[in-house]
Amino acid sequence: MTLPREVREVAAAVRALVLDVDGVLTDGRLHYGAEGEVLKVFHSRDGFGMKLAQAEGIELGVITARQGAPLERRLDDLGVRHRLVGREDKRAALLALAKTLDLDLAHVAYVGDDVIDLPALRAVGLPISVADGHPKARAAARWVTSVPGGRGAAREVIDGLLEARGRLDAACEEMLSHLHAG
Repeated sequence: MTLPREVREVAAAVRALVLDVDGVLTDGRLHYGAEGEVLKVFHSRDGFGMKLAQAEGIELGVITARQGAPLERRLDDLGVRHRLVGREDKRAALLALAKTLDLDLAHVAYVGDDVIDLPALRAVGLPISVADGHPKARAAARWVTSVPGGRGAAREVIDGLLEARGRLDAACEEMLSHLHAG
């Protein structure tokens, strides 16, 4: 992937990546089980990318208006510490997270897909929308992924951030070495 130069420069300075869940880490559909439980489907490449990002020192955060055990389980599996769930005011949640991480929002990338994400998208240095995001989310973004949410969009973003740092190939090789050594 080749990011435009102006996006690549901002991407290289990103120190934290914050993701929406429904429509970004999932395809946005909600599946209800027989007991009324909500089931979510996550893409494994997004998860591997999140591990790569963490290994490269990029702080990961999740801000979502919804809550639930499937999400908590997935975030536990991935070691995502910064999770602001049940938060409809995503800008306020983002500001709180940036304060916790002691980061200027200019060094934060946010990936969203709908109008609820607009205040967060407008607040960060690198606003990103998924390919199938709402037109207003795509218009607010400096980068729109080539794939839709839930289909590897988070991985595409992470690969782009690592590529902008000149670390994508090395990060993948180091992760493979680590996996084979264990």
